[in-house]
This record gives sequence, structure tokens and C-alpha cells, in this order.
Amino acid sequence: MASWGYAPHNGPDKWVQNFPIADGPRQSPIDIVPGQARYDAGLKPLTLKYDPGTSNGILNNGHSFQVDFVDDTDRSMTTGALSTPWGAPSTPLHLVHWNTKYPSFGDAASKPDGLAVLGAANPQLQTVLDALGAIKTKGKQTTFPNFDPTILLPGALDYWTYDGSLTTPPLLESVTWIVLRDPISVSPAQPLKGRPVRASFK
Repeated sequence: MASWGYAPHNGPDKWVQNFPIADGPRQSPIDIVPGQARYDAGLKPLTLKYDPGTSNGILNNGHSFQVDFVDDTDRSMTTGALSTPWGAPSTPLHLVHWNTKYPSFGDAASKPDGLAVLGAANPQLQTVLDALGAIKTKGKQTTFPNFDPTILLPGALDYWTYDGSLTTPPLLESVTWIVLRDPISVSPAQPLKGRPVRASFK
């Protein structure tokens, strides 16, 4: 895979050179304008099920940190934005799930309906921050038992949802984004490119 990063020579404005999909119609993030999101009564409440006993380790992958879970079926996310249960979260702040109709994350990542990402900004990060000292460099990993991703989420699970992409290369346009309203931090980095943003709340 081509190298990428955040420096002037390999940052987001250069990613399109090695990842042409960066100009695609489903790239993320987008600027969510709350007053322009259309209420959709079909979007049911978000239901999350995570077993802290299945958290396995925390890894510095060179671009962010990643919490891995034992690969089982005792974790899921369901909502009216998705048609099937979704399993296996992998990263805090962006809780990445794959569509369980596919056999693995790798298989799902390239499918238009393969991934769902739950995004939120939350101050309850001390558990994660305490572990970062042990994984200061790329490739470093340490055990990370009994981690419950829901501690990173707000009490209210109202959300916006839209069809989007991974936010780092390979920028695959396979993500259903579910962005929690409260609290929320949204970047206006890219335009909507005609995609509707629906809301689970009025």
C-alpha cells in the first residue's frame, strides 16, 4: 500500500495521487448542518451491546490507536439506519463495525454496505489515555483488558446518518456513518456531494 500521512508531502490533499477514490461521491467527513438534516421516522433507536471481557489489546498502528476485541458474536450495534446486526468494534472515538452478512472485516471493507462507524466526541477517555504511554511508537501493542467502548459515548444516542467512506486511506466508500448528536464534534472538511443526511430525532 502506498505510504500516506499528514505531512505536506503525503497529507490529505495528496492522498488522491495514490488513492483516486479520494475524489469519489461518498468521501467522509462531511459538514453536517443540523437544520438541513431530514427527520426520518424509520431510523430506530441505537442499540449497542459490548462485552468488556472480550477486549484484547491496544495497538499503535502508526496513524492512530486501535483497540482490538476477541472475534466473537457477543458485540453488536443495531439501528434503523442498518438492516442487520453489526459486529466487532475496533477503535474508540470511531467505533468501526462490519456487516455480519460478510464473513470478516476484510471481506466487508470493500462492499458498499460493508462497514458502519459510530462517531462521537466524549471526555471519558482517561482509560485509553492511560494506556497510550505503553504504545508510543508504531507497531507497539499492549494488553488492554475489560474495556467497554460505551464509556466513550454520551448518555443520549440520537444520531445523524449518511453514506460515506473511511476517513484514512484506502478511503473505501463502504461506510454507513452514524454520528451521535450529543456531544458532537464535526469537521466541515468536505462537501456533502449531494448525499442526504437523515436524523433519528426531530
